[in-house]
Amino acid sequence: MLTAPQKVDFRVFLDQIESERLRAVALAWDQARAGATMPSFSALRPAAIAAQLPIIWVFAYDRTSRRFTGRLAGERIAQAFNKNFRGIALEDVHPPHLLDWIHAGMSRVVLEPCCYRSGGALFRKTGQTGIGERIMLPLADDGVHGDGVLGASDYELPGGNAVDGPIELISDDERWFSLG
Repeated sequence: MLTAPQKVDFRVFLDQIESERLRAVALAWDQARAGATMPSFSALRPAAIAAQLPIIWVFAYDRTSRRFTGRLAGERIAQAFNKNFRGIALEDVHPPHLLDWIHAGMSRVVLEPCCYRSGGALFRKTGQTGIGERIMLPLADDGVHGDGVLGASDYELPGGNAVDGPIELISDDERWFSLG
């Protein structure tokens, strides 16, 4: 469910993040934007988020086609989905019945632009529910017009990290923070 974004200072968004790993990603994103509304993908310094790379995922957004294409999936994300996102369309990552919801959320991050945080139940896989926290942050080559999403998901899956079976995203507590 999409709720109205809160127009707030970035620090308010940062204070909502419980996971230290996600907080590190958000701080690196903030530093990379260097005064712009959003940073470019190339402005992100891998060294600044090296410890978090396994939980990071990135999609590029084409404003003409309104399509998302994977750029990066960290090791833990690729393992959870049983695929690398690089070069594949969003619809090839998620099941059809969730695609509209996922596309709408990612589009909102890119086009408003805004930051997103959710916590609690994040996904279901092989009958288990992954519990944790997820963030999405907008990217823009020009600092103004969104063209990508930097995401990170920090979670625990009861009984280990099973790789068999499809993964289905869910969300308990979604919060939106406008950068406008």
